[in-house]
Amino acid sequence: MHDVSDPRNASVLINVNGELKPRGEAVVSVFDSGFMLGDGVWEGLRVQSGKLLFLDRHLDRLFEGAKAIAMDIGVTREELAKRLYETLDANRMSDGVHVRLMVTRGVRSTPYQDPRVVVGGPTIVIIGEYKEPDPAVYERGLKLFTVHVRRGDPAVQDQKINSHSKLNCILASIQATQAGADEALMLDPHGFVATCNSTHFFIVRKDEVWTSIGKYCLGGITRGLALEVARGAGIAAIEKDFSLTDAYGADEAFVTGTFAGIVPVREIDGRELTCRGPMVERLQKLYAERVDRDAAEQKRP
Repeated sequence: MHDVSDPRNASVLINVNGELKPRGEAVVSVFDSGFMLGDGVWEGLRVQSGKLLFLDRHLDRLFEGAKAIAMDIGVTREELAKRLYETLDANRMSDGVHVRLMVTRGVRSTPYQDPRVVVGGPTIVIIGEYKEPDPAVYERGLKLFTVHVRRGDPAVQDQKINSHSKLNCILASIQATQAGADEALMLDPHGFVATCNSTHFFIVRKDEVWTSIGKYCLGGITRGLALEVARGAGIAAIEKDFSLTDAYGADEAFVTGTFAGIVPVREIDGRELTCRGPMVERLQKLYAERVDRDAAEQKRP
C-alpha cells in the first residue's frame, strides 16, 4: 500500500511548534520525549477538496490519548485545527495529501523516563505530504501473513492509545515483509484475530461483515466508518471474536485505514480469497460517498 513518492514533497513546509520550516530544517531536539522514549500521540489525516476528513473524530482520539497518558497538548482543539489548515494553506495543498500530526510530551532536561524532568511545553509537529495509494492495490489486493507478534493486553501497553511507541507493530511489519507479504495479521493474547500492523482487518462470510471485538486494537476511524456505512445500508456488520480458521474460510476480506480507505485482501497465509468481491466493492462505494459528504459538510476554522 506504499505511496508513489511525489517530487513536490521535497519543498513542503513543515510546522514545528507553530513555525513553518523547510523540510531540511524541520528538526526537534535530541532531548525530545518522542525521540528519546516514544512518549507522545499522533494522528494520520487525509485531505480531500481542501478539507481534513473526519477531523473531529481524529481530534477526539488525539485528545483522549493525550489525557490517558496525562499529557497536556497545550493548545485547544480549535487552535490545533487552525494550525493544521494554516500548514495546508502555506503549502497550497487541497487534494491527494496525507497529514501526520504528532504531539510529544516535549523536551526533557535529561534522558530519563519520569515526566517531571520535562521542561517547557509539548512538541507539536505537522507534516503534510502529497501521498496517494498505488491505484493498482485496489484491484490487486493485499497479501497478509500471520505473525508471531501479538497485540498485548491493555495492562501491558494499551493498543487503544495511538502512541509513538510503535515497536510492537514494527516488529510485526518486519516479519510480514520477510515472509513476502504486504501487511501483518496479528492475533490477540487469546489467539483470536485482532488487527493488522497498520490497518484494521475485516472478513466477509455469507453476506455478513466481521471484524474483531476491538479490545486489542486502536479505535480506528475508518474501521468505525466502515461499520457505520455497512449498518446504514442494512448489511450485518458484527464485532466478534473469530479465529484464523474463520478468516481462511472467508469469502472476502479487506483492511481499512485513513490512508487508503478500504482495500481488498487477496491472500492470507497462502489461502486465496475472492479479491475485490461484491461486498468489498459495495463497501468501497458506500465509504467514498461518506467521504464526499464529510468533505462537503465540514466547515473550515
